[in-house]
Amino acid sequence: MRRTVWTRAQTTSGLKNVLFGVTPGKRLCLATAGTVVGGKLEGVKGPSGEVRRRGGDGQVRRFEEIPHTGRSGWVNLVKFWREDRFRHLHKYMQRTFNALGPIYRENVGTVSSVNIILPSDISELFQSEGLHPRRMTLQPWATHREIRKHSKGVFLKNGEEWRADRLQLNKEVMMSSSVKCFLPLLDEVARDFCRMLQARVQNEGRGETGKRSLTIDPSPDLFRFALEASCHVIYGERIGLLSSSPSLESQKFIWAVERMLTTTPPLLYLPPRLLQRIGAPLWTQHATAWDLIFSHAEARIQKAYQRLTSPKKRGLDPALEGVQYSGVLAQLMEKGKLSLDLIKANVTELMAGGVDTTAVPLQFALFELGRNQEVQERLRHQVRASWAQADGDPHKALQGAPLLKSTIKEVLRLYPVGITVQRYPVKDIVLQNYHIPAGTMVQACLYPMGRSAEVFEDPLSFNPARWSTSKEGGQPEGGGRGFRSLAFGFGARQCVGRRIAENEMQLVLMHILLSFRLSVPSSEDLETTATLILQPETPPRISFTNL
Repeated sequence: MRRTVWTRAQTTSGLKNVLFGVTPGKRLCLATAGTVVGGKLEGVKGPSGEVRRRGGDGQVRRFEEIPHTGRSGWVNLVKFWREDRFRHLHKYMQRTFNALGPIYRENVGTVSSVNIILPSDISELFQSEGLHPRRMTLQPWATHREIRKHSKGVFLKNGEEWRADRLQLNKEVMMSSSVKCFLPLLDEVARDFCRMLQARVQNEGRGETGKRSLTIDPSPDLFRFALEASCHVIYGERIGLLSSSPSLESQKFIWAVERMLTTTPPLLYLPPRLLQRIGAPLWTQHATAWDLIFSHAEARIQKAYQRLTSPKKRGLDPALEGVQYSGVLAQLMEKGKLSLDLIKANVTELMAGGVDTTAVPLQFALFELGRNQEVQERLRHQVRASWAQADGDPHKALQGAPLLKSTIKEVLRLYPVGITVQRYPVKDIVLQNYHIPAGTMVQACLYPMGRSAEVFEDPLSFNPARWSTSKEGGQPEGGGRGFRSLAFGFGARQCVGRRIAENEMQLVLMHILLSFRLSVPSSEDLETTATLILQPETPPRISFTNL
């Protein structure tokens, strides 16, 4: 049985550990996870079946004994502002795990959490999430809904109300039958994106005809692609973002989403109502961004409602129903299981969460494929063979190219969109031999986990094939094997737009690889920054060469 071993060696630079490759000194084996019963640790067995114990008495250590970064949340908040930790929170977490070990407590402003990194601990956490899993409430978002008197979508709900709405949404965006319906819409936009890119390479690129090459920052085009694809699936309409002159309205929507994401993190640690009352510029910017997002959604919803209630639609021959998939919004409205206000709330959240969260990982994917030519060629070989046999069917094409999905998993391992996943256990649990009371916010920290040599073999190498093996993630043994790929969350509360995002990214990568060879002017590691999502400080430049 493989045990997670942490080393703390006293050096001139302080405490370090083997999680990130520091040379080990004396070894200390920590208990992993279990349940508290009468102050004793139960349910964590050693190789011979005995309960693992840190001390001779088998007592679980108190919550207050968990290593921490300082007891005062307000002092810590000042440090976060002064040292610009919000923008580099992922790197700060990595350094803190290095210093304190695989678990630590943190208080920042009004927010308290326990942070963990090991899959075995994450497994225990998710087993304790209960029937109605909770994650951290983004209070700035919730406050905006309350002030504007908007209904809340599933992202901001909890309890039975959340579960009832989520079950209805799952039928339209998560079930395989629904995915097959909207795949052709995503494929249509992905093909159009590649045609747009081919025209740019032909008109602006260099080199002889048929082998022209163009080096660009593709991020603006990727944002337009992501919004166009999301609108097509959710609203059932194209909005023309891949044309030569996209609408000002859509450009404002992209700006609003970026502004909303940028202003969210600092607002998480301050009372939004107070900031709203004093007219703080940060809150004003955040609320204005959300107002634009809701305005954009309202216009799309009104158009969809008019289509559904038009005499032409009502008189449609029943035999023709289902010929053209009408989008998630229309499906929800036709079935009538959710009120119009709830549909609006959830559709708006889907749209707001469906642009940057796919466009940014695609930037990272193009960069990594561009600087890993062998990986790119292996993936292209599989994609070509699958596409040739799929006869234009995107579902068959993706099924025949599993390395595409592995590539997305590998990109999100190194560059997770959200750097943490949070849960509140419904019962007392034990993590790393420390007592965690029910209701404590526990964060699984994805960025440091994805780059940990204790969790992944050769963690800094870009190797999608690691996900194709039976030993998930390329890690041969150890607990929590299924908890290494968590970019979309886990279980009942995983990302509701997961199937849209996964397939959207796979399809556009497939068509890009069928049309272009990717390379990068510089293979230096990208510097990253954290807003509400992880993104490159400077978007990478990518060279597209016609095949």
